[in-house]
Amino acid sequence: MDAMVNSAQGAEPDGQQRVRVLLVDDEALMRAGLRLMIDGAHGIEVIGEAADGAAALEQVRALDPDVVLMDIRMPHMTGLEAQRELRTMGAGARVVMLTAFDTDGFLLEALRSGAVSFLLKDSPPEEVVEAVLDAAADRPRFSRDVLSRLVRLASQSTPDEAIGTGAGGAADGDGAGSPAGPPAPSGITEREWEVAQLVARGLANQEIGGTLFMSVATVKTHLGRLYHKLQVTNRVHLAIRVLELGG
Repeated sequence: MDAMVNSAQGAEPDGQQRVRVLLVDDEALMRAGLRLMIDGAHGIEVIGEAADGAAALEQVRALDPDVVLMDIRMPHMTGLEAQRELRTMGAGARVVMLTAFDTDGFLLEALRSGAVSFLLKDSPPEEVVEAVLDAAADRPRFSRDVLSRLVRLASQSTPDEAIGTGAGGAADGDGAGSPAGPPAPSGITEREWEVAQLVARGLANQEIGGTLFMSVATVKTHLGRLYHKLQVTNRVHLAIRVLELGG
C-alpha cells in the first residue's frame, strides 16, 4: 500500500493558503460543475477527480488532498464506505459530503458514523466555496436545509435510534423573538437555553444574535458552553439534544 504523503497546505504568492481538493462523484457532469465553481477561488485548487469511493481512496493515497468533496451515494463504494476507510487509513483530509434530499437514511448513517460536513448538491457556488474553506480550516458545517432535515429525522427516531455524540460538523431560517418552551435544564442558564432552542430551529449564529440582541462572538461563547455541558460536539447533536430535553 502506498504510503501517505504528509504535506501541508501550500501557500499562494500573496501568502494565502492553498487548499487542495479532490472531487468525488459518479456523474462526470457534476464533477465538471464543481470544478468550475471552486477551482481557483480563494486559493482552492482541484488536484484530482474520482468516480466512486474506491477510486477516491486511491487518489487520496496518491495526492493527499486537504479536502475531499464527495457524493454520499455512488456505485461500487458509497461515500459513507469511503469515509470509514479514510478514517481507518488515518487520512488527514476533511470530507465534505454532497447529498440530495432523497438520501435520508444515508444522512443519518453518516452523522452516526461521524461525518464532518454536509452540503446540498444544488448549493450555490459561494456556499460550496465556503464549505471547502471551512473544512480546510477545521470548521465543519452543515447546510441550513440539511441541518433542518437531520433534526426533523432525528426527532422522529425512537430512543434506541437516537444519534449519539460522535464527531461532527457545524452548520450555519428565520426566527423572531426569544424562543418559548420549557425551562432550562439543570446546569444550563436561561440565556444558554434560548440559544440552544434557536439552534434547534435551524438558525445560524448571526440570526441567533439578531434575535437575542447579542454579538456573534457571544453566541459562539454560549455554544461552546452548551457543547461542554450537554456533552455534544456539534450543532446537529445540540439540536437533537434540545429536542430530547423537550425544547
